[in-house]
Amino acid sequence: MAEKKYNVDSFNLDHTKVTAPFVRVAAKKTGKKGDMITKFDIRFCQPNKEFMTTGAIHTLEHLIAEYIRDEIPEDVIDFSPMGCRTGFYFTLWGDYDEETIAKKLVNVLKKVAVWDKPVPATTEVECGNYRDHDLEGAKLYAKKWVEGIESKGWNCYKN
Repeated sequence: MAEKKYNVDSFNLDHTKVTAPFVRVAAKKTGKKGDMITKFDIRFCQPNKEFMTTGAIHTLEHLIAEYIRDEIPEDVIDFSPMGCRTGFYFTLWGDYDEETIAKKLVNVLKKVAVWDKPVPATTEVECGNYRDHDLEGAKLYAKKWVEGIESKGWNCYKN
């Protein structure tokens, strides 16, 4: 990680020295009452080389956000896409490590890769952009992420 110049963690990350897919702790913070949160950078695409389409990232967000809660039922705070469309931020209550989160996400993304049911919460009432979904694209990104993690591991830095 580069020397801190910015308040935003990802702005300080040297995006040329990481290899996607990966799981990286972006921040660990302890609140005023002693509660800890851990925020992860869940990268699907190689920064500045590729990015996900909006429909695919939107569908992944719906599926992962819903089903990661089956893996970690009590501690999920948020699972949200990055503006650059190369991955997601995942925030949880507690002190979690990268390997644990990678294993939980592999479980979810293996299901997403073969998903054959309707995508949850894709009606006008449930979603703010319900027409912009791409299940086939989401399945391809899920499969690619799982294959990458299983072949190279969850670490983000180039060897």
